[in-house]
Amino acid sequence: MKAYYQIYHKIEDLNHILFIYKTQISPHTKNKYKIERFEEYFMCNITNVQALLKHQNIVFQPYFIFLIQEPKYRIIMSQTIRDKLINHLVAQYLLLDIYESSFIDANVATRIDKGTHYGIELTKRYIHELKKSGETIYYLKCDISKYFYSIDHEILKSILEKKIKDEKALRLIHKIVDSTNESYIPLRIQKMKELEIERIRNLNIPENELQKKIKEIEKIPDFSCKGKGIPIGNMTSQAFALIYLNDLDHFIKEKLHVKYYVRYMDDFVLFSTDKEFLKQCKSIIEKKLNEEYHLQLNPKTKISPMKNGLDFLGFRFILKNQKLLLKVRTSTKRRAKRKVKKLNQLYTKKEISRYTLQQVVASYQGHIKYGNTYYLQQKIFHHISNPTTEYIGKLICINRRGSTYYQK
Repeated sequence: MKAYYQIYHKIEDLNHILFIYKTQISPHTKNKYKIERFEEYFMCNITNVQALLKHQNIVFQPYFIFLIQEPKYRIIMSQTIRDKLINHLVAQYLLLDIYESSFIDANVATRIDKGTHYGIELTKRYIHELKKSGETIYYLKCDISKYFYSIDHEILKSILEKKIKDEKALRLIHKIVDSTNESYIPLRIQKMKELEIERIRNLNIPENELQKKIKEIEKIPDFSCKGKGIPIGNMTSQAFALIYLNDLDHFIKEKLHVKYYVRYMDDFVLFSTDKEFLKQCKSIIEKKLNEEYHLQLNPKTKISPMKNGLDFLGFRFILKNQKLLLKVRTSTKRRAKRKVKKLNQLYTKKEISRYTLQQVVASYQGHIKYGNTYYLQQKIFHHISNPTTEYIGKLICINRRGSTYYQK
């Protein structure tokens, strides 16, 4: 394994700081008021970040913690622009750049030229290759229970220390890893949960739905167990999640000799025409996760034939009469409809720009076009306001036959 020394200087480089701000922070921060405040004294703030990194006297501000529901409840731990900038610098130059060459091709999340759509294409390719045998195709779908909340700090640090040998870099990385140990975090999360339960109790919703929501909120982890969990929503956490199971990826491919394997963060799938082989893999992987990573497989983990359908990467893959059909998952459809409808209302009231509306529509269009979705697109986008009709029309004018079946 190649070791990396003298890498800390990369995050002190003013050009790198400006590049990350302009490409990652400014365009992707939803709270534009934060950006405006930061840019009032832009170069002063940028040089302050550089000075903090050079002198290694960084004290991170407390996280701003809030709940979102899309569709399930989850915690987000937001940072100040300064801390977010430092976090992205660490993620890019001290983590992703270092580990990129060691990742397997099928580890598809958060990587340049990879991502969800690459994972979809890889999954399709594997299924088509296995189809040629004429045998029944099975999959083992693994889902790690509460992955981000369960990552063990000491195990993560030991993994990082095998490759990163720069003491300054490790000190800063360890500080980020251990930031969830702060005592205020579980208190704030508990308070947010209580406020949300109080809010929904005042809504006019059926009792069974109310109890379901309350149960879901109460299950949200609160980081009360010290040394467990990484910050939800941070860029470094995305990198940590890739790195933490990198050795497991290699073990599955090289030791278990699984040819057809795809991982997206905490979801991964193994494909084979041998059901017994997948059962053996499940047993070995589960034991390895428990003993070496202190992680548990979700009870939803299962082995099933492809004809029953596979929910993965926002789609349902179904093999029917040797034809591969992709359908958008119900939760994704509901979320898209709700989001587009809400933003269209805001646009009508002139509370958001046409550009913002177009961005969201283009984003959903870019994802759902991979499936059998012509009529779904009509449903989602039919109520878009007139001023954007021409733009939306261009988005949904795809071949009416679309890509109903993927067959080679």
